Amino acid sequence: MARTRRPRSQVGNKPSKVQAFSVRQFFARFPNDEACLEHVMSVRYGLRHTCGKCGVIDATFHRLAKRPAYSCASCGAHVYPCAGTVFQDSKTPLTVWFYAIYLFVTTRHGVSGKELQRQLGVTYKTAWRIGQQIRLLIGSVDEFVALKGHVEIDETFVGGHMPRSEGHPRDNKIIVMGLKERGGRMVTEIIPDVSKDTLRGVVLMKVQPKTIVSTDEATGYGLLTGDDYQHGRVNHNQDVWARVDPETGVNHHVQHVESFWNLFKTSVRSTHIHVSEKYMDRYLDEFTFRSNHRQMGNAMFDLIIGAV
Repeated sequence: MARTRRPRSQVGNKPSKVQAFSVRQFFARFPNDEACLEHVMSVRYGLRHTCGKCGVIDATFHRLAKRPAYSCASCGAHVYPCAGTVFQDSKTPLTVWFYAIYLFVTTRHGVSGKELQRQLGVTYKTAWRIGQQIRLLIGSVDEFVALKGHVEIDETFVGGHMPRSEGHPRDNKIIVMGLKERGGRMVTEIIPDVSKDTLRGVVLMKVQPKTIVSTDEATGYGLLTGDDYQHGRVNHNQDVWARVDPETGVNHHVQHVESFWNLFKTSVRSTHIHVSEKYMDRYLDEFTFRSNHRQMGNAMFDLIIGAV
């Protein structure tokens, strides 16, 4: 088999030009808690909506002076925009919460608890909680839709230290699996092992039948052809990083997923230092969200606020 060196131009997705969300724009849009509360009200209910108490259609709601609430102009019923959200009962000002969310959508490498502590001027305990709550919000933004078209699949090991010797135990590693629809969405999942049953089960659940699937040489993907997938492999052990199937003309490689894993693992090492298995899914959701919505620019912020 001919060996093909990986061309640098094929590694990862090309950066897209999106509208920058500058600090000046952020504070012009949300200068105080009043503006933040109005935005939450607008996202959750709308400043004009059908009143749940009196039933008036398209009722007008006005801000109350001494409470974080709005009142129906027809019957006086109160609506608390932050009730039932991560903002409820929080002593942290809404402007601080909003700025923390802003930091999450404008970074590539994530935001650590210590960085939030410095930027927000709060205690580390408060900063850590804010960060985790925002990651939970991010994880609830997207509904699952099975991948289709051409999907790249690759798994990797995150965390710990593992010498390169063959057969060395990997008990201190977290195994994560990534599936990337070319020109579409990225999906990630923590898996217990790399056995055929595990890998095949994830693919059957996440990828539609008759989809083109590209993987590396891992034996765990050996059953995919019999499951009605058009399966192609690249053998990294032989320095093959991209291969065109002579029969179908399909270019098989997993470089988009590998690029995502490279960014994720580099960010964990440099920004977060360490992520425990207990919270790994939240960090995966955070990076997956940015990968899937980076072309939206400023609208990523509104997606997260909408998730409250």
